[in-house]
Amino acid sequence: MQVKPEDLKLLVQEKYGEIASQSKEVNQSSCCGGTSCCGDSTYTIFSDDYTMLKGYNADADLGLGCGLPTEFARISKGDHVLDLGSGAGNDCFVARAITGETGKVTGLDFTDAMLEKARKNLEKTGFTNVEFVKGDIEEMPLPENTFDVVISNCVLNLVPDKEKAFSGIFRVLKPGGHFCISDVVLDGVLPEGLIKEAEMYAGCVSGAIQREQYLSIIEEKGFSDIKVEKNKAITIPDDILSNYLSEQEMEEYKTSGTGIFSITVTANK
Repeated sequence: MQVKPEDLKLLVQEKYGEIASQSKEVNQSSCCGGTSCCGDSTYTIFSDDYTMLKGYNADADLGLGCGLPTEFARISKGDHVLDLGSGAGNDCFVARAITGETGKVTGLDFTDAMLEKARKNLEKTGFTNVEFVKGDIEEMPLPENTFDVVISNCVLNLVPDKEKAFSGIFRVLKPGGHFCISDVVLDGVLPEGLIKEAEMYAGCVSGAIQREQYLSIIEEKGFSDIKVEKNKAITIPDDILSNYLSEQEMEEYKTSGTGIFSITVTANK
C-alpha cells in the first residue's frame, strides 16, 4: 500500500525530531533513537567529513549529510544563502564563514526539535546574520528573487514532490543565482522491501528517484548549466539490508546492477 505524502512528512518530522535529541556518536551507532538495532545507522552511511572546513560547528554536525554542498556552491562574500533542510545548522555555519559579516544565511527546516537545536547552536556563536525559519520545502514561506545561492544536503529525496521543491528553489533564487545540492539518486530499481519500508525512506534510501528523472526535473523547472560536480557510490551494509530483505533478495539486489549514489549538482537560474 502506497504511503501518502502527508504521512511521509510526518514520518520525517518524527524521525529527525528523535535524531535532534542525540549526539552524532549516538546517531552513528543506532537507528534513530535506538528504537531498532541495525548496526551502522541508515542516516549516517552517506555522510562526509566536515571537520576541516572553516566555520565547522561540532554541535551542529549530526552526521546526516551525503556530501559537502558548500564545496561547489561558489558562495561569495556578501551573498544571501538559503540552506534547505538545515537541521542543526551545520551547512549554515560553514556558509556563514564564506559570506562573512556582510552576507546572510537562512536555514529552512520543518522539524521543531531541529530548529530548536539550530537556534541554540546559533546563540553560542553570536552571529547576527544567520537565521532559522520553520517551513516546508514544497511550500517555502520565503519571498521570490531573494537568494544568491541555495544549498541543500541529503534532504530533497525526503521531499515527496520534488517538482514542487525545484520550482520553489527557482522562485526564491535571484535572477542569475544558482544552487548546489547534494542528494541521493538511483541507477536501476530498488527491491520492493526497501521501497516500501518507511524507515528506509527516512534514512534517505527509498525516497531517492532515478538519476535521469532527477536531472530532468531540474531542467524542466527552468535551470541551465546543470552539472554533476561529484558522484559517489553508496554501499548499504549487509546488517542494514538484512532488516528489509531476505538472503536471496539481498543477493539478487547485489547482482542486479542497481546503484545508489550521492551526487552533488549545480545549476543556474
